[in-house]
Amino acid sequence: MYRNRRIAAVVPAYNEEKLIGTVIATMPDFVDLVVVVDDCSPDGTSAAALAVGDPRVTVIRHEVNTGVGGAIITGHRRAGELGADIDVVMAGDGQMDPAFLPDLLEPLIDGGREFAKANRFFSVRSFESMPRHRILGNIVLSFLTKLVSGYWHLFDPQNGYTAITQATLRRLPLDRISPRYSFENDLLIQLNILRVPAIDVPVPAVYGAEVSGIMLRRVVPELLRLLFVGFWKRFFYKYVLWSFSPIALFFFSGLFLVLVGTGWGIWVVVHTLGPPVASAGSVVLSVVPLLAGMQMLLYALMLDIQESPDSPMIIDYRRISEAGVRSSAPPVPHRIVSPASASASASASASAPALGGAVRAGAVPPDAAAPAEATLDDRAGQSPDPHARRAPGSNAVSRGRV
Repeated sequence: MYRNRRIAAVVPAYNEEKLIGTVIATMPDFVDLVVVVDDCSPDGTSAAALAVGDPRVTVIRHEVNTGVGGAIITGHRRAGELGADIDVVMAGDGQMDPAFLPDLLEPLIDGGREFAKANRFFSVRSFESMPRHRILGNIVLSFLTKLVSGYWHLFDPQNGYTAITQATLRRLPLDRISPRYSFENDLLIQLNILRVPAIDVPVPAVYGAEVSGIMLRRVVPELLRLLFVGFWKRFFYKYVLWSFSPIALFFFSGLFLVLVGTGWGIWVVVHTLGPPVASAGSVVLSVVPLLAGMQMLLYALMLDIQESPDSPMIIDYRRISEAGVRSSAPPVPHRIVSPASASASASASASAPALGGAVRAGAVPPDAAAPAEATLDDRAGQSPDPHARRAPGSNAVSRGRV
């Protein structure tokens, strides 16, 4: 445990037979659960994970490939079933330094945040080993994700080294989040809709012998489509449906005036080609709406930046968990290769009859989520000494890196 929180590491893996063992072996001692999700790898990823012999490890193998996002969602759900309080995502290729894991956990415990994300670009030297086209791509993608997600204080959106509370996961529509490489971007959009306070944590990337499986020709169009749809979804839910904000007034009025001014300007230009000269009134009717609309759009942008949820908020998660609804998404076919412990095995076998003999990849049942949350509240009420450390040999520490 880490400061009385049960920590689960979710490790999505695809063709990581060579590196998955190192990822598990270097996992800090305060991590209670390691959920490895083999996303239907054709190699021996599952066998390599089991070969480490770590009793904390649960290996889940998808029967069909769902993408990195689908593997992470399966891992989060399984970690919730095993009683985790905080989930940390660590890729199976060893690019995420476990020494910085406490830096991601501290803001969720002391800072009142509910989501923390690593940021590789925190100094001038962060870009030295990266090709120029990738630098440009990261800058453009980060700006687009800021605009779409509303998290203007976050950068490096494709960094999957994240920490999130299980209470927040129970609020998220996990069955509606993109399961592919755009998972991180879509997750930020969904978190912002729920006004979840998030924070960036400087963490250097670790590059080694891993090979990227990203196909840009397929990923880029999918990502751009998701960002376009995600912007309108976030704007509608956050500023129209849940509270008709002045941001919506400025945005829609400004957008209307810009379209009117641009359309009228094009009409004037087309009909004054050659000898005819545009009158002063025609020019004014084009320029004034255009300038006014752009000003309103800028006001909407500034207000949206101020709305970025970077401060803690108080939510009664126990009541939300009790009132939660089950996910309607069909389960992802998978099987648990190895439970993390005897208690995990008992939990899995107890739930198997109700789920047709296999652990369901759906949402955590509300009636199971509430007691876990109550347990966390009970622990918090004991007011443990935050500076106390466990005895040598213990499987938990309070502060510092392992």
